[in-house]
Order: sequence, then C-alpha cells, then structure tokens
Amino acid sequence: MTHADVDLRKLRYFVAVAEELNFGRAAQRLHIAQPVLSRQIQALERELDAQLFVRDKRRTRLTPAGEQLVADAELVLAGAEALRRRVAQAASAAGTFTVGFMPGLTVTGPVRAFGDAHPGLTVEVLRTSWNDQVSVLHDGRADVGYVRLPIDAAGLEVRPLFSERRMAVVGTGHRLAGRTSVNIADLADEHLLQHPDTVPEWGQVARETRGRRETPPPEMRSVEEKLEHVAAGRGISILPESTATYYQRPDVAYVPIADIPPGQVALAWVAARRDPLIAGFAALAVTMR
Repeated sequence: MTHADVDLRKLRYFVAVAEELNFGRAAQRLHIAQPVLSRQIQALERELDAQLFVRDKRRTRLTPAGEQLVADAELVLAGAEALRRRVAQAASAAGTFTVGFMPGLTVTGPVRAFGDAHPGLTVEVLRTSWNDQVSVLHDGRADVGYVRLPIDAAGLEVRPLFSERRMAVVGTGHRLAGRTSVNIADLADEHLLQHPDTVPEWGQVARETRGRRETPPPEMRSVEEKLEHVAAGRGISILPESTATYYQRPDVAYVPIADIPPGQVALAWVAARRDPLIAGFAALAVTMR
C-alpha cells in the first residue's frame, strides 16, 4: 500500500468522525475498532501538523483546522472517486460520456448531436438535483453538467448558457393565483418549501425567519414532491420558468416574479480535466443553447 493510499484512508476516517462528532459512532460506521480510529486520526494530525478535533468527556468538536479540512476533504475524495471511475471505464474499453442536467432542462438536442458526431461513443444523461448537481462532476458520475446557479464553483469551469424568469408556484386557490406577476415582497407572509439558499432574495423579505434563527425546511427530494406540498396548501415554491413549463398540473399556478433577477443556467465541468470531448461538448452546448 502506498503512502497516498494511507492518506486517502485516513481522510475518509477523518470525514466519518467529522460527520458523527463521535469516535464511537464513527468507528461503528467504518467497521473498525475505536482505538484504531483514534490512532489513525492522531497520525493524520501529526502529518498535517494540526489538531483537528477537541475532545472532552461530553463531546467532540472540530477545531478551525478541522473545519478547513472538512471543506477540502470532499473535493479530494470526490477527485479520487472520479479517477477510479475514469480508469475503470478506460479498462473496460467502453467509451461513455455522461451529461448531467437539472429538472426542467431539455438536453436532447445537444446530446443527440454530440452522439452523432462521435458514433463510437455512448452518450448518457443523468438527472441531478440542487443537492448533487456539483458533486456528480467532482466524483466522476458526470463529465459535464447543465447546472442552475448559484453553485460552489471551486475547482470547476463554468460557462454561462442562458437566463430565465423565476416563477412563484402557488395552489390554484391561493390569493395570488391568476396574477400576471408578483413582487418578492408579495410573498413575505408565505412559507417557502425549499432551502432558502436557493432563493437568496427570500431572506430579505421573509417574515417567517425575521428576528430568529430557524432550521431550514427539509429539502424536498424532487420537484414533484414540492408541487404536491404546494397543491396541498402547505406553502409556496420558487422555480425557474423552464421547470414550471415542464411540470404543468391543474392544481397549481405559476406566477412570474417581476423584481428579482432571472435564474442562470450554465454548463460546468471539472477545470483540471483537459478532455477534448468536454471542450467539444461545451462548444456545442453554447451554439445550441
């Protein structure tokens, strides 16, 4: 086993402890003995010349150095997984190019044209979400991705494609249904059924979060789930126009929001990759946006 192998293993051990903030639970999750885990973390701290955790009888918490390593470890481990995927693909001699895309975006044209231009290549598509539209690029599940901004662009090349209006999604019996447009302030008394980070303008007007810190609502697993909650009168959602157009249904209404910037769609890929296929697809995506 090489030194690099050992470092990656220690990094995975570190991430498990950082997520659990409990050495016992992390050891169970990793299927190793707790003393072994403790020794591996201590060895990693010596290699990095930094203390990563503070432990006392009541709890385990990250130091500032540990918090920084958490932020960096995700990219390192995802890069290692992407490398494994690409090597396995090359070994199988099965040329595959995967395009990620967010709900509501139609990528049929570019994918078909790219496949026609590379007849020996299998071009696949992968539906993503707000939770994984970036991680699928870092870990190699997708070669390129049609993403909705904002994203964490660290380590990525991002090429803007187009913008589109954002729509308030309300039940058909809602007071705002049938309006030709609304302002973001008109929604101030509503309950937002998505993570507020996906709608930065929401935090400036929302009364449900004013004056107190609230735990963000649980992330909906799909657009369909959001629409079910909207139709049931449990709150509102804010979606890009293409998503709203794609997911038409009779029990919800879509109203343009007039005073917030349009949503941005871009093509993204890992910047360190110099694959001519990626460059070729990016050029095609720009011409067919």
